[in-house]
Amino acid sequence: MCSICKHTIHQAQHNFGWNRDFPPALTAKPGETILFECMDSSGGQIGADATLATLANLDFGKINPVSGPVYVEGAKPGDALKVTIRKFHPSGVGWTANIPGFGLLADQFKDPALHVWTYDSVSMAPSAFGPGGKVPLKPFTGTIGVAPAEPGLHSVVPPRQIGGNMDIRDLTAGVTLYLPIEVEGALFSVGDTHAAQGDGEVCGTAIESQMNVELTLDLVKGANLKTPRFTVTEPVTRHLDGMGYEATTGIGPDLMTGARDAVMRMIDLLTAEHGYSAVDAYMLCSVCGDLRISEIVDMPNWVVSFYFPRIVLS
Repeated sequence: MCSICKHTIHQAQHNFGWNRDFPPALTAKPGETILFECMDSSGGQIGADATLATLANLDFGKINPVSGPVYVEGAKPGDALKVTIRKFHPSGVGWTANIPGFGLLADQFKDPALHVWTYDSVSMAPSAFGPGGKVPLKPFTGTIGVAPAEPGLHSVVPPRQIGGNMDIRDLTAGVTLYLPIEVEGALFSVGDTHAAQGDGEVCGTAIESQMNVELTLDLVKGANLKTPRFTVTEPVTRHLDGMGYEATTGIGPDLMTGARDAVMRMIDLLTAEHGYSAVDAYMLCSVCGDLRISEIVDMPNWVVSFYFPRIVLS
C-alpha cells in the first residue's frame, strides 16, 4: 500500500488517551515514513449498517482511539516533531451524528441523529446528503499529537499544547505539522480521521471515516515551541469556493454567543430555503460550513460569521 513506508502501525496498536508511560508500538529513526492504520472516532462502533440504536449504545470509553505511540530516536523535550502528512487511504464509508449533550447547540438539539455516508475512495467525488446536497471531500486527521510531560492518563477529547484532538480541517495531505516535544522519544500517535469537516465542527462530528495515513516523522532540534504550528503550501478552500457562500452573522460582546447565533441563523436559512430539517441542517453545517471571527477590535461588540458553501446545494 505504501512503497516508501519503513513501518506499519496496525489498528490493534492503539490507545484511548495520552500517557507518557504507554509502551511504544514502534521505535523509528528521524526521517522515516510510517503507514498508520487509523480507526474512526467511534473506534469502529459505527459502521455502514449503523442505526440510531447503534448511536444509543455507543461505548464512550472507546471514543477517539489513537494509533501508536511511536518512539522517535533522539527526540528530547524542547525539540519539535516535524510531521509531514503524505497521503490518505480512505475507506469509502463515514458517519455524522448529533450526540445528545455534545456540540455547540447541544441545548437545542437534544435528540440523537445519524447520517451514514458512502463515497468513492478513489475519486473522492462529493458525497450526497439529504435533499439535493453534495459535500466536497477533503481527508484529514482530527487527532494528532505527542505525549504530555505530566504523568498519568489524559483524556483524548480536549486538544492540548502537545496537539491531540485539534480537529483542524487543514491538516491534509501536503501539510507539515510541528508539535512541541515534552518527553523523550516524543511518543507520537494519530487517529480520528475525517473525510470532510467545516471549521468549528459545530455539531461535534464531521464525516467521521476510517482511513490509513502515511506520515514522515522528523526532528527539529531546540525548536522550543509552545503550541503546534503547521505549514500549508496551497489554497485550503479550493474544493468549496466554486459557487461562493451564504453567510450569517452573530454580533455581540461574547464570541461564543456570537458563534451560536451565526450557526443558528444558518440553520434557519437552510431549513427555510432548502428544505432541510433543523437537525440535518445542523449536521450539514458541521461537515462543510466555516465559523470565522470577522471582527474582534470594535468594542464592545465582536462579529462572528458562518460561511456555508453554495456548491453543496447546487
